[in-house]
This record gives sequence, C-alpha cells and structure tokens, in this order.
Amino acid sequence: MSSTAGTGALDASVLVLNRLYMAIHVISVKRAFTLLCKELAEVVHIDDEGVWNSYNFDSWRDVSALKSQFKEPYSDWIRTVSLEIEVPRIIRLHRYDRIPKQPVKFNRRNIFARDENRCQYCSKKFPTSELTLDHVLPRSQGGQTTWENIVCACVSCNVRKGGRTPEQAHVRLIRKPVRPKTSPALHVKLGHRKYHSWKTFLDNAYWSVELK
Repeated sequence: MSSTAGTGALDASVLVLNRLYMAIHVISVKRAFTLLCKELAEVVHIDDEGVWNSYNFDSWRDVSALKSQFKEPYSDWIRTVSLEIEVPRIIRLHRYDRIPKQPVKFNRRNIFARDENRCQYCSKKFPTSELTLDHVLPRSQGGQTTWENIVCACVSCNVRKGGRTPEQAHVRLIRKPVRPKTSPALHVKLGHRKYHSWKTFLDNAYWSVELK
C-alpha cells in the first residue's frame, strides 16, 4: 500500500489479537495493513460505547469511506492514490491461537518508561534527552547492569551521587527499582486517548510481550 500519510499515522501502533481474542503483540501500521490485505487478519473496532465489530479489509475500507466525512478525534488516516482509510487500532489473526512468551526487553526506552521519565532521586520529571541512567550500587562497588540496579537520574542528581551508593551520597530513592512484569512502554501508550480501546483486551493475565 503506497501511502501519502503523515508520519503521525505511520508511527501509530496496532494491537494484535490471536484467534481466541487474546492480546499477543503490538505492531506497526504497515505490518497491520499487510496482514489485512493478505486476508490473514481482520479489524476489530470498538466504539465509544464499548460495542465492537469485525471487518475484513474490503469492509473496513467501506466503513472508512463513510467515517471520512466525520473523522473522530485521535483517529489516524492513510491516503493512497485511490482511497483514504482509517488506521485500525486492533486486528485479530484468523489462524494463530498461541500465546508467545517474551520477557520485557531491558533497554533505555523501557527504563525511562518504567520510571515515567522521572529522576528517581529528586522526583522531578525531565525530557528523555535530559535524563541519565544511574547504577544504584555503583559498578566500582560490584553493581550490575540490571532492572533492579538501574534508575533514571537527572544530570544534577547523578553528578551529586557520583560513584557512591545512595546512603553514601545522602540521597534517597523515591522507589525501589524492579523488573516490570509487562512492558512499561505499553502502559505509556495506554495513557493516550487513541489507544483506550486496547484496554478491553489487556486485562488478560497472559499479557507479557514487549512493545515493538
């Protein structure tokens, strides 16, 4: 699908359900439309009243043609030479019924998301570009690079703490760092109005995949 959409629409994410309506992945818009066009998946659309319906690619295209006259807030749209189609928030695979088990990926993005872009010493919130990562127990004292020993810290607090433990530097953590059970970045997504429909399927105890 050749698109003239802005980067906002293409940067959106799509929740993937398996055949049994269990959340298993979060994928790109491009990948979602590929699955729809190949008839490997269908759109699951939930309206503001909680009523949901399923559509194949053709019927979703028809629904989009009607909705394009009255576009909903927070919706994303892709325009091609021949049509304008709404980006689905949720798709369901027709044949896949397994539940992949994947640990939350240990990376900078997920650490920032877990700590909510908040310095874990002064509790102030900062842009990502103004935050650093700090070893609670310094590496010079045997500290490891793990979920339980890495926190976000502003430059000022990190410099103040230096190569010392919080006790040695007379600073205090606002909360103990832990390994998250679900993707912290996913919870950031859920805070945006456009992804509220995901919550219908994310109360499942099996949800444990990383955000791609």
